[in-house]
Amino acid sequence: MNWSFQPDRPIYVQLIERIKLLILSGAYPAGSRLPSVRDMASEASVNPNTLQKALSELEREGLVYTQRTSGRFVTEDENMIKQVKKELAIEQIELVTKKLIEMGFSKEEMLALIESRIKEMK
Repeated sequence: MNWSFQPDRPIYVQLIERIKLLILSGAYPAGSRLPSVRDMASEASVNPNTLQKALSELEREGLVYTQRTSGRFVTEDENMIKQVKKELAIEQIELVTKKLIEMGFSKEEMLALIESRIKEMK
């Protein structure tokens, strides 16, 4: 897994986003045990404290929980995962849609462009 970070944003925020994507994509399925903080930090080449901060935020959001002496796990609430996935998708759609509107695209042009892009990606 390639962990690359943008220099203009806090690393812990980027870690939150990356781990969240791994959960939403199913790479870390509902109910699965996450790698240890030390292992994940080593893999991402970050300080364990930074990774700990990211995981604490994900725990606060409810996507991750801790079982004493057993480690951290992805929530078993698949509805929550689906809802977070939907919310993240809507955020991304809104960002792209706003930019396209600023560029002068009509609704029909946007939909045609998206459909064309989907076909190209298959």
